Amino acid sequence: MRRFAEWIQAFALGLGAPGLFIVAFLDSSFLSLPEINDILLIWMVTEHKARMPVYALASTLGSIAGCVVLYYVGLKGGDALVRRRFHAARVDRALGVIQRNGVLAVLIPSLLPPPAPFKIFVLLAGVAGIPISRFIFAIGVGRGIRYFGEGLLAIRYGDRAI
Repeated sequence: MRRFAEWIQAFALGLGAPGLFIVAFLDSSFLSLPEINDILLIWMVTEHKARMPVYALASTLGSIAGCVVLYYVGLKGGDALVRRRFHAARVDRALGVIQRNGVLAVLIPSLLPPPAPFKIFVLLAGVAGIPISRFIFAIGVGRGIRYFGEGLLAIRYGDRAI
């Protein structure tokens, strides 16, 4: 896995913003690439400060796209998948939280950096049937705050941010 992570980092760096989009998409969908997108975003911003909005937007949009894929997996049969992997009582409790709190149950985990669990909330949002427009809004706000915040910190602290 380490070789793949190194390859994906080099690939993304070569592409710039589209590379960040791809890494964020993969990380938010089926692969787990913890911290790679964050590190790449910070490194790219320290190298090209004026491109920060483009890099942060690419990461945000890639993450939204990857999350939408998982959301639809949850919507189309994720309940069985989640119940096979987790204890039924925990799944029911988590679904209750998502149904009571809606987008906040997705927005808050989307703000958190790795290794905070995130994909389970995305899957359960689909299982719970949160409207797609609200789901996309929550992911966009959460990931946007996170990635634009990291970009601003990279501008502020430069190489020390890495």
